[in-house]
Amino acid sequence: MKRPTIADIARRAGVSKGAVSYALNGQPGVSEETRARIQAIAQEIGWRPNLAARLLSGARADAIGLVVCRPARFLGVEPFFMELISGIEGELAASSSALMLQVVPDHEAEIAVYRRWWGEGRVDGAILVDLHADDPRVPVVERLGMPAVVVGHPSGAGSLPAVWSDDGAAMREAVEYLAALGHRRVARVAGLPGLLHTQIRDTAFTEVCAALGVSEHPVVHTDHTGEEGARATRRLLSSRARPTAIVYDNDLMALAGLSVAQEMRLDVPADLSIAAWDDSPLSQVVRPPLTALTRDIPACGAHAARCLLRIVGGEEVAGVEDPAARLLPRGSTAPAPGA
Repeated sequence: MKRPTIADIARRAGVSKGAVSYALNGQPGVSEETRARIQAIAQEIGWRPNLAARLLSGARADAIGLVVCRPARFLGVEPFFMELISGIEGELAASSSALMLQVVPDHEAEIAVYRRWWGEGRVDGAILVDLHADDPRVPVVERLGMPAVVVGHPSGAGSLPAVWSDDGAAMREAVEYLAALGHRRVARVAGLPGLLHTQIRDTAFTEVCAALGVSEHPVVHTDHTGEEGARATRRLLSSRARPTAIVYDNDLMALAGLSVAQEMRLDVPADLSIAAWDDSPLSQVVRPPLTALTRDIPACGAHAARCLLRIVGGEEVAGVEDPAARLLPRGSTAPAPGA
């Protein structure tokens, strides 16, 4: 079946193609009665504006881009990105805009996507995620002049508006809670070391442990996957002075860590307390349910999309600071052994 055209509408309405164009583009030249009849026919036969023609005329693409520099299989199991995308989509749906999503292996490929999208007029702007320290994407996007919003700390966002929350404050709350339960050997299973939010959490973890007299284990960095989370947990729990509590950078790694603890015949939380960053439904359906640093990830996505749409519409936007993740104690944490 061929796509409905202006010629099809003109034939059914008994008018010229020029009259159809006037009616559908809100231009004078046809009566209101004819305009209404043409619009009704267009809706009935499913006519939509041709994207290529709109781009040639300089019209907006009514789409924003999101490029994720992670393995494609990761998106199917990592709750964070699915929740972030749900928030973005919810905001875009209200404005009849679309989301263009692409997965790439590295920043060089990601930058190439931005250049192509912007050069071809495929998107009106983009949302940047997984901000790195000295991120090479930021200056490229600034030079392109492409509207963009960063999901990440403003210290690494350059002139781009940022949607962010205070990861350092959340990390301090988690460690202070574990210390109050009597834990003096606390470990951290972190994400990719180059990520800016990982570095912020690392710094906060080191500082709060020193302030509270907690013996911190070396931070173990991973790729955020369950496999790496399990491997890091085995290494920690096999050490001579194993930790009595571990804080994970996402709930996927925490779930893997819980399985490893049970595999090694350790009771959670009697022998080991576990706390996880982010609070997807996965955290609540396991036994014991995971203590989590919970935040409204869909709201973060919605805020990023809303800021970007405002920039595309010509407004000046300063960015948004979301509330810091808050600690939600559940069954995976308890007083330290012997406390």
